[in-house]
Amino acid sequence: MADTKGLAFSIIQFLHDQLSSGSLSSDAQESLEVAIQCLETAFGVSVEDQSLAVSQSLPEIFASATKQTSKVKTNSSSGSPSEEQLAEAEHLKTDGNDQMKVENFSAAVEFYSKAIQLNPQNAVYFCNRAAAYSKLGNYAGAVQDCERAIGIDPSYSKAYGRMGLALASLNKYSEAVSYYKKALELDPDNDTYKANLQIAEQKMKEGQPSPAGGLGGVDLAGLLSNPGFMNMASNLMNNPQVQQLMSGMMSGAYNPMGGATSPAAGAAAEAGVAAGAGAAAGAAAEAGVAAGAGAAAAAGAAAGAGSVAGGAGGGANDLSSLIQAGQQFAQQMQQQNPELIEQLRTQMRSRPPSSAGNDEH
Repeated sequence: MADTKGLAFSIIQFLHDQLSSGSLSSDAQESLEVAIQCLETAFGVSVEDQSLAVSQSLPEIFASATKQTSKVKTNSSSGSPSEEQLAEAEHLKTDGNDQMKVENFSAAVEFYSKAIQLNPQNAVYFCNRAAAYSKLGNYAGAVQDCERAIGIDPSYSKAYGRMGLALASLNKYSEAVSYYKKALELDPDNDTYKANLQIAEQKMKEGQPSPAGGLGGVDLAGLLSNPGFMNMASNLMNNPQVQQLMSGMMSGAYNPMGGATSPAAGAAAEAGVAAGAGAAAGAAAEAGVAAGAGAAAAAGAAAGAGSVAGGAGGGANDLSSLIQAGQQFAQQMQQQNPELIEQLRTQMRSRPPSSAGNDEH
């Protein structure tokens, strides 16, 4: 209680000094007088109780404490991590990368956060955590981490690219465009940045998300306008396994008696196969390893044309093999170009909700 009375006495003494300074208005002086009376009554002390006085006045105590806090902050910020801390931070970053590969994004965030605690001046740690945040749907957190990364290393192109992805996911396409452009200034040969910039510019012109359409609510028209996706589909169609499957399915455009169907049916079958193969990669962008459903719907046109003309035959087996090939290719693309896959996911999520339900993962 003695410490409490001593503190109250110091505060009352400080308020008396303020009254004596003559720098306060009459209203302020009146308020301080009321405050002093309240404190004296509440703590049973008065300014005459000099036995409660301490060697330093309240302003001096405050100034001393402020100076010490400032010194601690300066030492903390200027202190460089030790070699052991740097090595441990790199090890934690590697652990975070491993968790990203197995899609354990929450654990990845924890590892990156620990690495940041050991070395908060490493832009890569913040940028990697931003990628993990984006995977978790925490786009605001991703934006903040990208800002930190850019503040540490203004020439880090990947931080600008991931900032663009996060902003695009928040439907802030105008801001995303500016960050994609900066990323391209730093890395002009990056095809992913070029594709993402084109998508963001298109979305900005549209002014609103594309309506649902195509396969199961997938915005097929939007996907086909994505150069990165079209490149994926082209690579898939050039795959020898897929070309062999196409040849088998195209044979269904002829009837068992040897008579060819109309050229239109054959063309429909070929277009359906091509659409199915491309959609397998696109569906993978939305559904991960379960890519087959999208391809099945698109390739149905081909299977249908073949079965009408030539019976059931082997069309179902060929279609199943085509879906499987699309899944395998999509998994490869996920590993080789995860940012493009994330952009395709974002493009699909940007469509308005349909009555069929929510496709979010």
